[in-house]
Amino acid sequence: MRRLDQCRRDLFETMERPALAALPAEEYEFAEWRLARVSTDYHVEFERYFYSVPHGLIRQQVDVRATSRMIEIFFKGKRVAAHQRRYGGARFGTDPDHMPSSHRRYAEWSSERFRRWARSIGLQTEGLVIAILASRPHPEQGFSRCLGVLKLYQTIDTAHAEAVSARALEIGGLNCKTISALIKSHKASRHTAEPAAVGEHANLRGPGYFH
Repeated sequence: MRRLDQCRRDLFETMERPALAALPAEEYEFAEWRLARVSTDYHVEFERYFYSVPHGLIRQQVDVRATSRMIEIFFKGKRVAAHQRRYGGARFGTDPDHMPSSHRRYAEWSSERFRRWARSIGLQTEGLVIAILASRPHPEQGFSRCLGVLKLYQTIDTAHAEAVSARALEIGGLNCKTISALIKSHKASRHTAEPAAVGEHANLRGPGYFH
């Protein structure tokens, strides 16, 4: 430093201090980045949990930034979604604003609400609803099917609905098209059932008439 004819403090003040920037407002947080493909249910998967993005990004490749607290999703460098990171509970984190309009109208429904409705009809119908909800990768997709079943069952009695539900569960027919066909076939089988035996009356000829 004698050769420079300056002390370290002088060098710091003249060269280094002007280049300093303010410290970040938040402490450094480790983040992990991954590439992901948006699935047809407008969610991306990270560590076996699923987070929604705007539905217009279906099948697009996105960047996922994961910290211990947050999941952020970026498309072409722009952040399109942010979710609190999940470690337990429901596997899907869905922002209603990300839903297509056909799904958004089911937002006021819940799995438990559908189960209560089905339970009011009977155990077979409750089992059918549980199976429908479990068969879909995302709950809203199951909701639309359950509403379709509800509409179909409004036209038949409870016993008929329970019989159709039992048969649908037996053959794995968990869509409205199959259930509608089962309703029609069940009606047809009831109408073509064997007629009751004819009762005794005065116009009947007994076996003695023919001898």
